[in-house]
Amino acid sequence: MLLRSTIMKNIIEELKWRGLIHDMMPGTEEQLSKESTPTYIGFDPTSDSLHIGSLVPIILLMHLRNHGHQAIALVGGATGMIGDPSGKSDERNLLDESTLQRNVEGIKTILSRFLDFDSQDANAPLLVNNYDWMKDFTFIDFARDVGKRITVNYMMAKDSVKKRLGEEGGGMSFTEFTYQLIQGYDFYYLHKHYNCLLQMGGSDQWGNITTGTELIRRMNDGENKAFALTCPLITKADGSKFGKSEGGNVWLDKDKTSPYKFYQFWLNTSDEDAESYIKIFTFKTKEEVDQLIHAHREAPHLRILQKALAESVTTMVHNAEALENAQIASNILFGKPSIDDLNKLSAQDMEEVFDGVPSFELNANLLQNGVDLVAFFAEHTAILTSNGEARRAIKENSLSINKTKVSAEKTVTQDDVLSNGYILAQRGKKNYYLVKVN
Repeated sequence: MLLRSTIMKNIIEELKWRGLIHDMMPGTEEQLSKESTPTYIGFDPTSDSLHIGSLVPIILLMHLRNHGHQAIALVGGATGMIGDPSGKSDERNLLDESTLQRNVEGIKTILSRFLDFDSQDANAPLLVNNYDWMKDFTFIDFARDVGKRITVNYMMAKDSVKKRLGEEGGGMSFTEFTYQLIQGYDFYYLHKHYNCLLQMGGSDQWGNITTGTELIRRMNDGENKAFALTCPLITKADGSKFGKSEGGNVWLDKDKTSPYKFYQFWLNTSDEDAESYIKIFTFKTKEEVDQLIHAHREAPHLRILQKALAESVTTMVHNAEALENAQIASNILFGKPSIDDLNKLSAQDMEEVFDGVPSFELNANLLQNGVDLVAFFAEHTAILTSNGEARRAIKENSLSINKTKVSAEKTVTQDDVLSNGYILAQRGKKNYYLVKVN
């Protein structure tokens, strides 16, 4: 077993080969190598869930935990009332208190799936909400204790401010202008009360984070023991935005993005992106990653990298059962599923797998005595336009029920209704139809 000090020495090396370091304040690597270091990352409650763009900071906290450091996740119940201007060209809409509280609770639930905040060990992860220390902080106290420490010139030099005040933006309100001070105070508060020495975040947060280190220095009479580290903002190889599919954001909540669609997102990444993402979004060792990349390059048509990536991330975000069901769902279209596989799919899975496929409804009472194929395909569902077309399809042996070829003698009964309430009909290999039995 490696000693803790040895493990800690390897974290920067680990993050570097994974492509997870963009900027780092001098002394950060030495601090992380020297001792267990409480480190925080903030999450803005702009929604009641997190999408896959938030997986990078979550994974950073998990790496910290794995390397013997204390991971602190901050949910911005206070800063969420203002909105971070970093990377934004327009003022954010302010959330009402009930929406904000719902969002905070939703994000806490998501984060708790990745970090055990109930752990009792010395470096147990910590979950905090900055509303707890900001709610009783009056404006006058904030202006006197915090505002006087940082000059307007210092704040205006930040890229997030310059872009909004320059040609790229239409200005910014005083509310958003003060955001970096409030986030800086968060760092100071955690530094004072939890000995937090490092803040991490995306590269767009460098200005806000360094404001925090400067505030700590100025509020501690020039003594500064605070550090900053940022990771790159993830993009696709073609330059397009990472984290979105045709349906919008890819969420970490199964009710917003099903495990099947989540799995498909990773499975459909390009070869170039998969080589990058396998390092960033999984905990596979360098040796494992190198072997996967080599095997994939030898036989790219097998999509070895994409499959390994999709399996790892789906299991981490959801669980092994969700992965299995997602793979079964994928196999329905491209493989030879069994009737047991079809029965494992939920109604939601069925609808998502066959999104855009023509659908029909059938009265369950009709199946009690059985329905012959012509009546099923032409009369009761109108899958085929006429009895004649149905007879021709039967003669051509081109019809299937639940992925099984059927002949003229077949009678469709209640036994053909899958556990999710559907019958899957086909003509040929590519023409699918969903029949919902009511």
